[in-house]
Amino acid sequence: RSAMDHQPKFFENLSGTGKAIGVLTSGGDAQGMNAAVRAVVRMGIYVKAKVYFVYEGYQGMVDGGDNIVEVSWESVSSILQVGGTVIGSARCKSFRTREGRLQAAYNLVQRGITNLCVIGGDGSLTGANLFREEWSGLLEELAEKGKIDAEAVKKYAYLNIVGMVGSIDNDFCGTDMTIGTDSALHRIIEVVDAIMTTAQSHQRTFVLEVMGRHCGYLALVSALACGADWVFIPEYPPEEGWEDSMCVKLSENRARKKRLNIIIVAEGAIDCHNKPITSEKVKDLVVQRLGFDTRVTILGHVQRGGTPSAFDRILASRMGVEAVLALLEATPATPACVVSLSGNQAVRLPLMECVQMTQEVQKAMDEGRFLEAVRLRGRSFENNLNTYKLLSHKKPDAELPKTNFNVAVLNVGAPAAGMNAAVRAAVRVGITEGHKMFAVIDGFEGFARGKIKEISWGDVGGWTGQGGSILGTKRTLPAKYLEKIADQMRTNNINALMVIGGFEAYLGLLELSAAREKYDEFCVPMVMVPATVSNNVPGSDFSIGADTALNTITDTCDRIKQSASGTKRRVFIIETMGGYCGYLANMGALAAGADAAYIFEEQFDIRELQANVEHLTEKMKTSIQRGLVLRNENCNENYTTDFIYQLYSEEGKGVFDCRKNVLGHMQQGGAPSPFDRNFGTKISAKAMQWISKKLKETYRKGKVFANNDDSVCLLGMRRRNLVFQPVAELKTETDFVHRIPKEQWWLKLRPLMKILAKYKTSYDVSDSGQLEHVAMLPKEAEPAAI
Repeated sequence: RSAMDHQPKFFENLSGTGKAIGVLTSGGDAQGMNAAVRAVVRMGIYVKAKVYFVYEGYQGMVDGGDNIVEVSWESVSSILQVGGTVIGSARCKSFRTREGRLQAAYNLVQRGITNLCVIGGDGSLTGANLFREEWSGLLEELAEKGKIDAEAVKKYAYLNIVGMVGSIDNDFCGTDMTIGTDSALHRIIEVVDAIMTTAQSHQRTFVLEVMGRHCGYLALVSALACGADWVFIPEYPPEEGWEDSMCVKLSENRARKKRLNIIIVAEGAIDCHNKPITSEKVKDLVVQRLGFDTRVTILGHVQRGGTPSAFDRILASRMGVEAVLALLEATPATPACVVSLSGNQAVRLPLMECVQMTQEVQKAMDEGRFLEAVRLRGRSFENNLNTYKLLSHKKPDAELPKTNFNVAVLNVGAPAAGMNAAVRAAVRVGITEGHKMFAVIDGFEGFARGKIKEISWGDVGGWTGQGGSILGTKRTLPAKYLEKIADQMRTNNINALMVIGGFEAYLGLLELSAAREKYDEFCVPMVMVPATVSNNVPGSDFSIGADTALNTITDTCDRIKQSASGTKRRVFIIETMGGYCGYLANMGALAAGADAAYIFEEQFDIRELQANVEHLTEKMKTSIQRGLVLRNENCNENYTTDFIYQLYSEEGKGVFDCRKNVLGHMQQGGAPSPFDRNFGTKISAKAMQWISKKLKETYRKGKVFANNDDSVCLLGMRRRNLVFQPVAELKTETDFVHRIPKEQWWLKLRPLMKILAKYKTSYDVSDSGQLEHVAMLPKEAEPAAI
């Protein structure tokens, strides 16, 4: 693999000429399916294959006729932001019979379709695999019946199948995130946030029932994201006597002046005897035992609805393109595969291995082997569960260890949504590990002024859903306050520092570690958790806050596109934040279906601007009469937003008119997305555990003394893992002038945006194409997703 990495492999060599691809959505719908359909169609047409819609899932394949239609580039315009599936999905009984599959095979052969892209859950994918195994037998039977000739049997001898998992439950093993899961979490969290305000007014208890008949992912992750008091999931039933412990927990919380309780129940929740636990049962229990005013809210199909989140659009677009590449490379010998995401990387996995593992989970649950079920769900699920248990229940003081260490937490840089969730996790994990936790107000500047106070478990209750930074944050660097900060660290006897912030936090840690020679006070473990909307911190693929900002940009672009469609022949130029880092502009363009994105990392000149104008002029001749162009705020000092707007206005005279929009600080505000809440919570908890480990290692003769490089680290997400990296080692990877990492993973996705906007480009596919095995996914892999 490493030898291959050095020679990029481009997909230009893969041609789809003469191939026909059918795309269908089957089973329950999920937000983001349309983005996947759009990517399959456009990538298919891009490589010169014919692409067909199969309407109404397998039912349409069996019925044939108008249900199987060849489509064009424009057929998938304007569907990216639509929830559900525009090509329809249906449960199909007839496909389960051999006669039904025989008819489906006949309908496909009539149109020369031997490549199928199936977007659905494990049932749909298992059906597709069976169809593939029977294919040659079905063709022979059709030939015997005289429906097709021997030539056709030879020509269409084998069927290729690639699956994408569209399911809001995230119940498919082998994939970190299925298409639709993130959007479903958005719906749940929107509801929980709304309910919290009313529950607080009346001191109520709310029992929320979320979807997930066999999988507790949605319940678990939403409980983690809103700091719920209790959660019931099928994989991890509560112990005997849970009724007592739950009621004790709820009344303890009330005694601590908490005005509301939230209990989340997965629809498939069970007790340890496999008996269902319903939301009504939980409500009755709370009312009878505690007399609390309690209400039940069943979220139902709200979770399947609404517009897909930015994450789901990007995930589905990446998967759709990967699926077409997999179909082009497939041979009769390659097994049917699913394209999926592992960490931050697209992978291909044998379809049946994933299905078998998914069925194993159900079997383990049926047989009461619950710990095994949790393990089979994968590391991401297990991590979520462990983090939830760690943060939701405070042990009595008598049971907590006492380490006599004091740990300070501060926010540095610009505010980013999810910072508060990170502070909450740090404080609670720190207290659980036996430390005294201190909160620093207003970053390094506040630190120098002595704005520091002890913070307790209850102080951070309800923080996960709050946007901005409750502790307050400043961009000031520590260099000019070194002496005062050292004094404060001595006065408060601070033994470790946790800094949550952006590029300034990284620079701040570099300055503090450089000052160790002069001040012993800085010879303590320090860790940084990246939090900035710009996503420009070296050492991490993602930073807390970037996902929320991306959703804000995507929502705004959706509205602007609607306005442009209404007026016809209008092009919008939208300026995004990010400093010199083009992440928001590039990913926003991918998620919103923009025509171009100008970024600093990819230099452009007047010829490129000219080409974009011509491209839009051509586009206005089609049925899609609108354009969307994103520009990063610092992409070029001379080609400003105004310049580009004026250029487009002049060059587009008589063909289209232009409007511009600067999104500004709305990108830093708002309630954090589920991704940012959970990413913030999990990464911060892990950072705190590292601090505890380092404190033990560096405690000598009654004091903490740490002065080597690996005691000042940044915790970042790298491809598939969460890794601690000494900040000193990250220096070589950093462009300090422009405050960005020298290499950025998302630039590889740039051609994707161009292809989906109908530009000719080359796309490096060295990373894809290897079929991996489910069991072989790295054990240490952390999810890219939540």
